Parts: sequence; C-alpha cells; structure tokens
Amino acid sequence: MSTQKKLIIAIDGYSSCGKSTFAKAIAKKLGYIYIDTGAMYRAVTLFAINSGLIVEGKLGIERLKGLLTQVKIDFRKNKLNDKNETFLNGENVEDKIRGMEVSEKVSLISSVKGVRAKMVELQRKMSKEMGVVLDGRDIGTVVFPNADIKIFMTADPDVRANRRFDELAAKGESISFNEIKENILKRDELDTTRAESPLKKADDAVVLDNSYMNPEEQMEWFFKIFGL
Repeated sequence: MSTQKKLIIAIDGYSSCGKSTFAKAIAKKLGYIYIDTGAMYRAVTLFAINSGLIVEGKLGIERLKGLLTQVKIDFRKNKLNDKNETFLNGENVEDKIRGMEVSEKVSLISSVKGVRAKMVELQRKMSKEMGVVLDGRDIGTVVFPNADIKIFMTADPDVRANRRFDELAAKGESISFNEIKENILKRDELDTTRAESPLKKADDAVVLDNSYMNPEEQMEWFFKIFGL
C-alpha cells in the first residue's frame, strides 16, 4: 500500500489494549497526526464531574447536552517529551483524565448520543487536511467507515488489567488488581452493549491480539500486514 496518499488509519478495540500507544507509534513513524479520541471522551467526563453533573452514579444528560458548547478540547505537543497532551478549556488535564475517577465514569458519558455527535464532528474536522491515526471504540464503524486501514485490537482481560495496574502504580495511585479488572470487564460490557455506537469489529478490520506482543513486535506486524 502506497503512503503517497495521506491515509486515515482507524484502530478500535477494548480498553487497556494499548491502542493509544500503538496509534501514537504508527503516527510518529509515518509522520501523521495522532488524534486521541479516548482522551476526548475522558475530557468531557472530567468536565461533567467538575460541573456536578454526575450525582450518585446518575448523569444529568440534558444538562450536559446544554453545556457541550462550553467544552473546548485540543491537543498540544509537550516540547520537553515530544508527547501530545490533552487540554480542556485551555487547561492541561492529561494526568487528571487518566485516573480511576474518570475511568469509572467515561462509559457513562460516551454512551450519550449528543456527546458522541460532538466528538465525531471534532474528529472529522481534525482529519480534513492530513494523514491521521485515530483509536477508540467506533472509529472504523461510525466515525470513518471508509478509513483506508482498520485494525481491531483485543487482549486477555488479565493482561489488560496488569498493564493498567502498572500504569496507575507508576503514577502513584494505590488500587488493587481486582478492582482494575472489574472496571475493565464492566467497561467491556457497557461498550459492547450500549445503544449508541457500540464497540464492535468492522467487517473489513484486521484483528490484532497483542496479549503477548511487545511494542516492537506490534509495529513489525503492522508494516508486514499492510505493506507500508
């Protein structure tokens, strides 16, 4: 497959499969823009939490819809580490959106039709003029059904929980493996059964089970499969 044309590369799959890490590596290698769709939903989740829209596990959906015009999300490159970071209304929220409080509520937010419509609009706008790599739950099925390359990532739940545990431990968060695994399985159920844009494999997506693959092996797989 020639890379002269600027491609749209869609990566979908379950939580904690390493989709973002994989997508970032591909984007860097190809000189493309990486759009972190998961971070966008996490940012809206943080906005909802900070705005008092989630009370005892219940979301004020209509209030959130009414406030979506106040949500501004963009990605900026950190010059010190060359990483993209998420900004919500001008504030760097990269660390805040990765914690368990947001993780436990993000599926609640991402199931709202109005939120998804707003995020899809932003994602399509970002990809108009350049090659992009996006990861999420419905990129290849809803956001970009005509994407040039579609990948569906999966991994064993225990492996995913271990990865998430290590990630949170590195940030100093104290949480048990069982709590993390329970959260992952709950998210799987919510993501695959929600009425609005459920997580599912696109018919033309190539499956990547990376349970026992390191980042280098995943990149080798990508370039071998797609002939780039």
